[in-house]
Amino acid sequence: MLHRTETSGSSVDSAVHSDTVINGLQKETLTTKRSSNKANILRHVFWPQLPHVYRPISCQSWRSKITMDEQLGSGDAGSWLSFVDWLVLGFGLLVALAYFWQNKFESRRSQISVSFKPIIPAQTSNGTLDTHSFVAKMKAAGKNMVVFYGSQTGTAEDLAFRLAKDAVRYGMKAIALDPEEYDPEDLYLLAEIPNSLAVFCMATYGEGDPTDNAREFFEYLHRSEADLSGVNYAVFGLGNKTYEHFNAMGKYTDKQLAKMGATRLCQLGIGDDDGNLEEDFIVWREEFWLSVCRHFNITNVGEDVSIREYELSIIEDCDTKGVFCGEVSRLGAYRNQKAPYHQKNPFLATVIVNRDLHCGGDRTCRHIEFNLTGSRLRYEAGDHLAVYPENDGELVEQFGKLFNVDLDTVFTLTNVDPDSSKRNPFPCPCSFRTALTYYVDISTPPKTNVVKELSQYCSDEREKNFLLSMVTMEEKSRRKYSEWVIHDHRTLLDILIELSSCRPPLDLLLELLPRLQPRFYSISSSPKVDPSLVSITVIVLKYTTPIGRPGKGVATNYLASKIAVENKPHPQVPIYIRRSQFRLPHSPSTPVVMIGPGTGIAPFRGFIQERAMLKQTGIYICIPLRFFTLNTVRS
Repeated sequence: MLHRTETSGSSVDSAVHSDTVINGLQKETLTTKRSSNKANILRHVFWPQLPHVYRPISCQSWRSKITMDEQLGSGDAGSWLSFVDWLVLGFGLLVALAYFWQNKFESRRSQISVSFKPIIPAQTSNGTLDTHSFVAKMKAAGKNMVVFYGSQTGTAEDLAFRLAKDAVRYGMKAIALDPEEYDPEDLYLLAEIPNSLAVFCMATYGEGDPTDNAREFFEYLHRSEADLSGVNYAVFGLGNKTYEHFNAMGKYTDKQLAKMGATRLCQLGIGDDDGNLEEDFIVWREEFWLSVCRHFNITNVGEDVSIREYELSIIEDCDTKGVFCGEVSRLGAYRNQKAPYHQKNPFLATVIVNRDLHCGGDRTCRHIEFNLTGSRLRYEAGDHLAVYPENDGELVEQFGKLFNVDLDTVFTLTNVDPDSSKRNPFPCPCSFRTALTYYVDISTPPKTNVVKELSQYCSDEREKNFLLSMVTMEEKSRRKYSEWVIHDHRTLLDILIELSSCRPPLDLLLELLPRLQPRFYSISSSPKVDPSLVSITVIVLKYTTPIGRPGKGVATNYLASKIAVENKPHPQVPIYIRRSQFRLPHSPSTPVVMIGPGTGIAPFRGFIQERAMLKQTGIYICIPLRFFTLNTVRS
């Protein structure tokens, strides 16, 4: 049976096992044949097809030949002795040639080894070794704390940078790094830095998998036998308890580091996105810093004050070709598309079909097809399509009016720390309109660190104290934040409208807000039908918040708007393919039951297409397929 969130492989394993069961007689016969075949192979490899006198013969043939010679008493015996002589001479010649060749080869090899020069590691322009070593980077920058993040949607990355920013209060010098960009084998070298610490904010993706940027680090943990004695660490895991393998990556990281001899400074933190992940984090963070202070005997803790990470620069009269217009990473990537396409270089796919499946009603469910021609993108039924969305243009305009800024002004934000791994919070230079449309998430309720920063820019003392009352460590404070911000789904714009005296600089908000992340949708097609097309099925999310304001799903409403207009080019959407482990059983004859909640039927459509194509080619498949869909929890 196939469930939406997991794939059963038991039937495949059983099929493989049954194919390998051999009874005693069959096994003996097979062994004999294999031995015979192996002998024939060796014979043809080591004994070329020379004239008959040079071919080896079996012991039985030797006996038969000698017996016949003795019985006949003919002159054939002399011929036979001649053959033996030739055989001995030939063997001796081969030995001599082998000995001569070996001496010549050894002499040549010794000459070559002497002529080799030592290989000098490549150096950068400033003379430092370019080894992708995070420890070397820390030593050069005077850092003693590193925060690695395994992040798929940006949440773990955001928490990592918050921890690195907190470190200033405790006299630690921290840097947040992407593990994909550095060599994990250097982790043991961290012990060379006095009073050092490594923190890991690790999210779990899919069925207990590491995030894309943490796969190499996961492999390191799995295979390495390094001695991490002297390395101090702490782990905060991010997951969702509705999944079977809840927080698997965080738990595995914590267990393996301890197994390799590293010292755990704080208990594993468990963040649950199905509950209140922000609260889970701030509770763990408090315990984490207390543990750090105890371990390193830190007694002087600085005040919790606002520290700007980026400096704003307005750019006048700039060349538009040097300005980002929504590209994820490479400047001009949408004007000049180049493969390969992936998370940092999405493909602009043309929307060729975008139709409503409900044909009216309160809910809108859309079937959307994209053209992959020219992309070289490949996928399988069960994979995910990642879509980079845009924020609602009306919300962007409201920000412009609220802050009284020209949204088309071009600017750049530059990190004040030259050693930081992140020079800009998003691609710069760009306009305020571009940043608010493509780069920052303006629709998600703000985290506690943002609420705290907002309080510093309230001219009304009551509004300031109100915001501060939601960001302390008291349970009453956490509950107030959960109710007023999370439950009521207040966005940053909602808060700024309600608290009229709160007017922080727009560039500060752009610094604090998380990046707008790609959304993942189950692919609802099979490449066996048409590899140049890929489709998804989405419910367009529209709702009313508890405080009576209209709410919209960012990505689904963006996709719903991508409808072709007559006499205009078809709309395009930035996408890439994300591999999944969700697959049909290997054997087409295996019965399948599919159960999916609502649009959870999407990947099953691709599976059904795949089985239908197999049937058309004459391959036997198990019929009928059974599938069920559920629209409500009660169903």
